[in-house]
Amino acid sequence: MDQANHSLPKLSELPVSLREGAVSIALSEGIPSFRASTDVVKRIDLLLEKAQQDTLSVEEAKELEQYEEIDDYLSHLNRVVRNLQLA
Repeated sequence: MDQANHSLPKLSELPVSLREGAVSIALSEGIPSFRASTDVVKRIDLLLEKAQQDTLSVEEAKELEQYEEIDDYLSHLNRVVRNLQLA
């Protein structure tokens, strides 16, 4: 694999709730997988519900965007870890 496949996307900022203990590590077939905690998932669900109802504030919209960025980041990180373990 070339170096480009292992580079992680850059994050601009973390949502406040992701700064302390909001990411958990689970094992799947002996391979670690990084996931948002239950509390963070609940917050995301609330923000998504507000977005569907068109009642999201500007700050909440920014927070939701940050969660989308971290989701992309964790997905990429999980793919890299899995690919390295399976190689």
